[in-house]
Formats: sequence, C-alpha cells, structure tokens
Amino acid sequence: MLRHQSSDRAKREADKAFKPANTHKPMNDYAKDQHAFNENRERLKAERLAREAKPREAKPRGRSE
Repeated sequence: MLRHQSSDRAKREADKAFKPANTHKPMNDYAKDQHAFNENRERLKAERLAREAKPREAKPRGRSE
C-alpha cells in the first residue's frame, strides 16, 4: 500500500510539472480593433432601434400664422 501511495504522489507531481501550457493567445491589434468595432456597432444599433421604437412627436409643418 505504501508503494501505491508514492506512485500516486509521483504522478500528481509529474502532472503538475507537465500540465499543458495555456493555449489562449493574446489578442493582436487587428482582433482588438474588430472587437471594438463590433461592440460599437451593436451599441449604435441598439440606440437606433430604441429611437425608432419611440413614438414620434408631431412636428409642426411650415409656419403657423
């Protein structure tokens, strides 16, 4: 039983030492620009839809005399 525990401990230590590297790559400038562009586009779209959904107020036409 003692031998089995030591191999488990060795396996845990080896797993820690050889765990996979972080594969997430940092964003490059192009990806950052695209992300910012898409967020801004979505924000502007939401604002436009909110404006269009609001009932339009009656605007006076021409002069009232």
